[in-house]
Amino acid sequence: MLYQLYETQRALISPFAEFANASAKLYSHPLSPFTHVPLADRIAAGFDLMHRLSKEYEKPEFGITSVKVDGVEVAVQEQVAVSKPFCKLKRFKRFTDNVEALAKMKRQPTVLVVAPLSGHHATLLRDTVGMLLTGHKVYITDWVDARMVPVSEGPFHLDDYVEYVQEFIRHIGPHVHVMSVCQPTVPVLAAISLMASRGEQTPRTMTMMGGPIDARKSPTAVNNLAMTRSYEWFESNLIYRVPPNYPGAGRRVYPGFLQYTGFVAMNPDRHLSSHYDYFLDLVRGDEDSVEAHRRFYDEYNAVLDMPAEYYLDTIKTVFQDFALVNGTWRVRGELVRPQDIKTTALLTIEGELDDISGAGQTRAAHDLCTGIPKKEQPHYTVEGAGHYGIFSGRRWREKVYPVVREFIARHEK
Repeated sequence: MLYQLYETQRALISPFAEFANASAKLYSHPLSPFTHVPLADRIAAGFDLMHRLSKEYEKPEFGITSVKVDGVEVAVQEQVAVSKPFCKLKRFKRFTDNVEALAKMKRQPTVLVVAPLSGHHATLLRDTVGMLLTGHKVYITDWVDARMVPVSEGPFHLDDYVEYVQEFIRHIGPHVHVMSVCQPTVPVLAAISLMASRGEQTPRTMTMMGGPIDARKSPTAVNNLAMTRSYEWFESNLIYRVPPNYPGAGRRVYPGFLQYTGFVAMNPDRHLSSHYDYFLDLVRGDEDSVEAHRRFYDEYNAVLDMPAEYYLDTIKTVFQDFALVNGTWRVRGELVRPQDIKTTALLTIEGELDDISGAGQTRAAHDLCTGIPKKEQPHYTVEGAGHYGIFSGRRWREKVYPVVREFIARHEK
């Protein structure tokens, strides 16, 4: 019922959002006579802000059409390498007529970026992909909004997530380097552990960034909520069925709009201040700051529904039973044994100020992967970085990426 009420509210607000957008242009367009009325700049800014607060945000595009490889501009094309009901494995194929650059690109390492399925789209890692493309062949998991997946495709559990990761690794090949950001650190470690236990070839490296390998360490507000509420509470209060106006009608999901509410509630003052600054930047005509705000919130406000089974499995397995670190996690009946990994090097990365995955949560992977030689298990804490700073923005580009690049290069030989 809550989901249907939300959809009704969204339908009612939509015309007002369009009205606000048109009004903002009416008071700001240079050819409009209304730009000359008193306080026109503030009226236009107010309508613009109203539009952005009430509009619906669609899934953004990666928008990566070219990158520079050793100073040479090369074209980039998105391709779907593997299509699954709940995920598309995307490849960013690079093209150039420069013979030397082409030869170099063919020799560069291949990286599989496993994006989080935790509310936002994989495009949140646009900056991650963009930097990696300057020196690597890149694939990424592009998770599908659960409301767009028909019920006939069946449920999607945490076990399915693990199997998807394994299938993608096999598709690319054992020469791949796997990078997991936030939530997928846990299922990625499980996927590679199970492959090692079966005697399969495992990836050359795995880089784990800001994930809840052991959520008991330095628990954050996110961890505390998951640990203090019962499984039944999450199922009763956060799970709803998709309304009839979507392909996934009737599917049980954790709706994106509820997740978004939780995101904002974690730092309400910060978001309020950001929107007020946006209003002032519009009035001042500071186009650079205005565009930066729009880019961030176009991404931040675009959320997806998560399959209920997967979300509830994650709550129980990762945040309540701590099954991975306790050695009790079974995937399709197989025990997850990280100690069986022997030939895959491990790099863990944490942000000093991460308020999503606290200090030590990702680093805990080293205590589990005892089969990997210690010299092949570096750790890096990014000073001054929050959760997003370890994979996006200046700190990612200037501090984290060089560490990742060197780690991968060292194990490519």
